[in-house]
Amino acid sequence: MTEKKANVSNGFLAIVVIIALVAVGGYLLVGELSEVTGSMGMIVVSIILILAALIMCTGIVLVKPNEARVVLFFGRYLGTLRESGLWWTTPLITTQVISIKVFNFNTPKLKVNDVDGNPIEIAAVIVYKVLDTAKAAFDVNSYTKFLETQSESALRYIASRYPYDRENNDEHSLRGDSEKVSHELLEEVQERLKAAGVEVIEARLTHLAYAPEIASAMLQRQQAAAIIAAREKIVEGAIGMVQSAIERLEKDFELDEERKAVMANNLMIAIVSDRGTQPVINTGSLYN
Repeated sequence: MTEKKANVSNGFLAIVVIIALVAVGGYLLVGELSEVTGSMGMIVVSIILILAALIMCTGIVLVKPNEARVVLFFGRYLGTLRESGLWWTTPLITTQVISIKVFNFNTPKLKVNDVDGNPIEIAAVIVYKVLDTAKAAFDVNSYTKFLETQSESALRYIASRYPYDRENNDEHSLRGDSEKVSHELLEEVQERLKAAGVEVIEARLTHLAYAPEIASAMLQRQQAAAIIAAREKIVEGAIGMVQSAIERLEKDFELDEERKAVMANNLMIAIVSDRGTQPVINTGSLYN
């Protein structure tokens, strides 16, 4: 089932025709009934005109902005009216209103396991609009409920493919690659909603966190990783500073290997230590 345009005429012109039929039919009917020798044929004609006007009234359709009307004639799909205004189409029809506005759907917070098996909480917002009114009206039971179910299913699928956080720079994660995850979520939801004639405009993560039962443990893990990374930077910088200091001292003083080792040791302790170092004054020689 695909959408097609319904055949319509100007609704205001149809109203003028309806009024004219009622006026002519009513005038003939009253005129013939007022005469004793009224013609039965004219009475029948006047009744037919009035009935024709009443039947034409059933073809009048009002379409509001950002609203579409699916037109059915005794269960048969005739087409869709998208242009706003007053229209006249096939009489004895029924119509179904389908909104073509842009909508937001916020998924509830879902508890899923990431690719490492860690329980996490995740939620997203889906921005969508109806693109094919025929599919939305006839191919699914309720396109809004279908969208909600498929959006949650797609979000669970995407969340299970990535870790919450990455262990190295080459690994993608939910927290570190939100743009990539959102793009894949949009494509996954769009693929699932093609049957309902719905276009997904945007999909974004709105909530991402570890589940409460492991949140404290994961926070300690993140803190430990941050401390290790900071220490690595400090040590890397300290080595460079010590090398530079010893090279400059060698230009002015003659240092043997033992003196260099002691100096390097003292400088590394002073730079790397997270507390203030206490200097020790050597009153003797370096070797005693």
